[in-house]
Parts: sequence; C-alpha cells; structure tokens
Amino acid sequence: MPANQDIRRGRHCVSAVHAHLVFVTKYRRAVLDDRAHRWLVAHFTKICLTFEAQLLACDGEDDHVHLLVAYPPKVSISALVNALKGTSSRLLRRVRPDLARRYWRGVLWTPSYFAASAGGAPLAVLRQYVEQQRASSPA
Repeated sequence: MPANQDIRRGRHCVSAVHAHLVFVTKYRRAVLDDRAHRWLVAHFTKICLTFEAQLLACDGEDDHVHLLVAYPPKVSISALVNALKGTSSRLLRRVRPDLARRYWRGVLWTPSYFAASAGGAPLAVLRQYVEQQRASSPA
C-alpha cells in the first residue's frame, strides 16, 4: 500500500500513479554534463507542474536520464513524455549552443523512450489478491 503522502485525492478519484521514464540522447552521445543535468531537473519540474504532476527524482549519466514522476490518471503518459522531451530538447540546445553543435539535425533525444509503472505491490501479489477476492467474500 502506498504511503499516505503518495496518494492523490481528486474530486472523483483517489490515485497513486507513478512512472519510471528513461530518455536517451541521440546516437547515445555523452553530452549531458552536470550543468545540463541541473538545467534538465529544473525544466522537467516546471513541465510536470503544468501537467499537475510531480517530479520525484531525476538523475542519469552523460548519455541518458532517469525520471520518477507521480502524475494524475487523467494525464496520458505519452503526452507527458512528448512535452518533457520536446521542450527540453529545443530549449537546452538554445541555452547550450555547445550541445547543439554535436548534432547535425536539431535533436537531442532519440525518438523512443522507456516507461514503466512504479510503486505498489509486485504483480504476483496483486494477481493473488485479485484471484482471492471471490473466495474470501462472505456468502
């Protein structure tokens, strides 16, 4: 069960939806230094706020970033990823022309991404819980 502070309460919905996202730089080039990572954390935080989401963690290496995001169920993960990747690519290349020179076509990220649901019980535990519902209900 998620901690009480991880539960979002809306008008018609109570939820705890988290996603682990990974974005990789185009051609896996090592262009993300500490300054770029700090800029990305600040930018991702702003974008998440516009989606009523929360950036819980963000880190990575020179060629990729990992994000842990809590978001409301009304938000499509693909729309959130599109906003995060699209704006960060365009604005980071504008702020850091040295990064823009590394790519001959105006891109920073690969077109793909990794997304996984995060948090909660393992699938085996959930499956067992769901399968036992009818058996445990009083007749």
